[in-house]
Amino acid sequence: MKKTLLLMLFMLFSVVLLFGCASQSSDTQAESSSDEEGSQNSEEESSASDEENAEFPITIEHAFGETVIESKPERVATIQWGNHDVALALGVTPVGFSAANYGVQDESGILPWTAEKLEELGVEEPNVYQDTDGLDFEAISASNPDVILAAYSGITQEDYELLSEIAPVVAFKEGAWLTTWREQVRLNAKGMGMQEEGEQLIEDTENLIEEKLSEYPEIEGKTVAWVNFSANDLSELHIYTPADPRGAYLEELGMAYPESIMNEIDDPNKFALQLSAENADILNDVDIIVGYGDESLYEEVKADPVLGEISAIERGSVAFVGDATPLAASVNPTPLSIPYTIDELLEIIGGAAEKVNE
Repeated sequence: MKKTLLLMLFMLFSVVLLFGCASQSSDTQAESSSDEEGSQNSEEESSASDEENAEFPITIEHAFGETVIESKPERVATIQWGNHDVALALGVTPVGFSAANYGVQDESGILPWTAEKLEELGVEEPNVYQDTDGLDFEAISASNPDVILAAYSGITQEDYELLSEIAPVVAFKEGAWLTTWREQVRLNAKGMGMQEEGEQLIEDTENLIEEKLSEYPEIEGKTVAWVNFSANDLSELHIYTPADPRGAYLEELGMAYPESIMNEIDDPNKFALQLSAENADILNDVDIIVGYGDESLYEEVKADPVLGEISAIERGSVAFVGDATPLAASVNPTPLSIPYTIDELLEIIGGAAEKVNE
């Protein structure tokens, strides 16, 4: 009897134990299912949030009308000057980009700051369009882009229409070759759905410029002009205005064009003035002349009976950058060229500024 009772109690305990385990297993599965559902919902919310931040479709207004980009581009192509530097600075490797047509010291078609960034990103064989004599539409099409960045370029209406048959095109807003480096970043970053990253890149670059300028207080407040002289013909001179990215960069470095030059600009979008040497006296209010050239060109200008009387030429407050060098290419700035060459450029301009103060 006692054995029978013990056996019944044991069986009852086993049933209770099994029921408890089954109940716990069911609760665990329910919790696991709830966690997976929550994780899936979180991923969906995150994806929706990313899509919302990108604000697709994106509409970009430009000189040729407007471009609509329906979704975030995966394959980005760039053409002409510096647009690839924006993509690279934002961590995006273009599926193809135009060869640089100025300042390159080898056959690569790539300027040193671009090469440095490509190496940093692990890109060994970039696809470079050999289009320095004209856009290679076939090569651009073959790279199968989702968007073509051309915020700083000289494309024509016809170019734009042909390119648009390949992919949506981000063109300049005002006119050919007038886009400043900031606007170049903003337009191209928007075309990639990376507006926030673009603004951060601008802020970082501005902070770098401010930091570097603090080492050259003698530059601040000087009047300046970008002037090109030609040893082959000293009867004329060529001045880039502040509408040109080179002139705009000089102003960003703490200098300003004098009124004597600004009064000659009848169109705010005019990027250059062509003057006879007889009118060179408008440069007498310029503290520092910046331009393409070297010491031999300076000596020829100084020896000229008319140009040699320009105040900056007489005192030697001239900052010439070697023609066709990487430094000369960098004064048409991009977010990669600025940090690469700003020390060298400020050293040259700073030396010219010191002569003004002597």
